[in-house]
Amino acid sequence: MSYITLDHGSGGKLTLELIENVFKAESSLDSAILGEIAFTTDSHSIKPLFFKGGDIGKLAVSGTVNDMLCVGAKPLYLSSAFIIEAGFEIEKLKTVVKSMKTEAEKAHVKIVCGDTKVVEKGKCDGVYINTSGIGKIIKPIDGKNINDGDVVIVTGTVGDHGFAILNEREQLNLETELKSDVASLTDLILPLIESDVDIKFMRDPTRGGLAMCLNELCYKRDFGFEIFEEKIPVREDVKVISEILGIEPYYSANEGKMVIVVAKKDEEKALRMLKNNELGKNATTIGYVSFKNPERVVLNTKFGSKRILRMPTTDKMPRIC
Repeated sequence: MSYITLDHGSGGKLTLELIENVFKAESSLDSAILGEIAFTTDSHSIKPLFFKGGDIGKLAVSGTVNDMLCVGAKPLYLSSAFIIEAGFEIEKLKTVVKSMKTEAEKAHVKIVCGDTKVVEKGKCDGVYINTSGIGKIIKPIDGKNINDGDVVIVTGTVGDHGFAILNEREQLNLETELKSDVASLTDLILPLIESDVDIKFMRDPTRGGLAMCLNELCYKRDFGFEIFEEKIPVREDVKVISEILGIEPYYSANEGKMVIVVAKKDEEKALRMLKNNELGKNATTIGYVSFKNPERVVLNTKFGSKRILRMPTTDKMPRIC
């Protein structure tokens, strides 16, 4: 393919190939581990800018905080850079900035520097935000020491963010209380990092959802995953929207959940710790690492059959974050 398409930004296979072939990235971790320091950067665009459960400001802070947690770091500092479209309402901008401040306080981080640029009207969707973060490595987590039988835990229901945004953006007018799960996970995940739980891998399943998260981890590796459909927590209203649209919740973005691979011996301890926090009350084990099916995510369906949960190539949902 000779040109960039929207699917290159979907978080699926084309995104992975772009990172490999153009940017020549050697690591697929959400943050760089630089000795005792974690460093990450992320850009955020979403439509609508304000949605049930949050806005682009809350998304920008929580997304970067969660990326640092993924590699076993305690988030400390953030930068923020704004690209603002001429004509954007200042009161809306104040709301976004206030939201960032509130979420930073919840995550126990400080926003210490930033930048602002203004572009002509029609050159961006209101506002784009880039945030970079620095954290202190507590326990480096790089996904290199994964063993057969390690368990896969998700910290809560999957698909909430993607379907909530889809319902609002496309004005589906579906009567539902569904809202985005966007949240910084410091209070949920940091105690786990600081414990003696043997954490092999962590990733917040954002673009591409749970399916992309697991496929990316076993991409070009000598292991795969066995996961069980009946164990994956999915809200009832997400199931309904999923069935109406024919889009599985496993491919829908999440902005307040974590996928965690831990040693089998620490499964129960990890679940107990996660369930002690409101954000982890629905945490559950959904499967395990298997060296019998390398590079594959095998979904055991509720009907007793098996099928491959493939890496998405194109975006199964409209671009939302």
